[in-house]
Amino acid sequence: MSPAWRKSSQSDETGGQCVELADLSGAIAIRDSKAPDSGHLTLTPRAFARLLARARQDAGSS
Repeated sequence: MSPAWRKSSQSDETGGQCVELADLSGAIAIRDSKAPDSGHLTLTPRAFARLLARARQDAGSS
C-alpha cells in the first residue's frame, strides 16, 4: 500500500514551498511535491520533531 501524502499548509497552488509528508508506520517521510518520483527522506518521529523545532527556531531568528 502506498503512503498517504499530505501537502504542507505552507504550500500553495502556484508551486511555492511544496513539501509533502507521509506517516510510514513508525517513521515520517518527507518529499518535494514538485518531484514526487525523486524519492523521499525518512526520519524517526523524534528526528522529525527536532527538525521542526530547528526550522521554527531558524524562522524566528530571521
